[in-house]
Amino acid sequence: MSARMRWITFDCFGTLVDWQAGFANAIRPFAGARTEDVLAAYYAHEAVAEREKPHRSYKEVLVNALARAGRECGLSLSMDDVRALPQAWSSMPIFEDVEPMLAELRQRGWRLAVLTNCDEDLFAMTHMRFRAPFDLVLTAERIRGYKPAPWHFLAFERLTRVDRRDWVHVANSWYHDIAPARALGVKHVWLDRERTGEDGGSVTVRIQSAVEVSSVIKRLFAGGDVPASRMDGVRPDRRIMTAAVC
Repeated sequence: MSARMRWITFDCFGTLVDWQAGFANAIRPFAGARTEDVLAAYYAHEAVAEREKPHRSYKEVLVNALARAGRECGLSLSMDDVRALPQAWSSMPIFEDVEPMLAELRQRGWRLAVLTNCDEDLFAMTHMRFRAPFDLVLTAERIRGYKPAPWHFLAFERLTRVDRRDWVHVANSWYHDIAPARALGVKHVWLDRERTGEDGGSVTVRIQSAVEVSSVIKRLFAGGDVPASRMDGVRPDRRIMTAAVC
């Protein structure tokens, strides 16, 4: 691939795909009124499960983390219950503001890639739901590791030979994406859909809707002033820090 191609990389789940709505729909039949509590516990246990082995499949992470979250919330989950997330994968909804954003970026000449903590077969189901395919996809199964470790970013850079001046990463998750992109010196746009409350003062730019992505990237690469949004009144995100290791 040409080193002078302009690339935008995206996280997928939480950024392009509404994992919270999809996960909630999958577990509500057995979690009931505890659905939000189980989701919060799941989020923390997922990060723990991804760190415990050099690589385990994301399907295994889903099952393991949901079982731990259920125990933490006092629920007795069957094997069918803990397999609910991978079984519901094909129904995960794409955010309504995503397809217009992707179409505009393609029209402007950007190559689009996905760096995802997902298995090849799971992402293949998701990929088919988009109107047009991405130019490159790097999954955790292919990389043999999970973000926030740097391997997705480093592999993308090596495979594409991209010039850092021609690359920006767009993502929702501070923990999985924005923090490692910042540490590596990769330009980044924090699409902060969840308003989780990390201190965004040092990010390249912070927005809250995909509608804004094309315009801020245009200004960013034109050398314009794109100030990060103010973070008044938000609290630190403690979801990752509160996981109980079972």
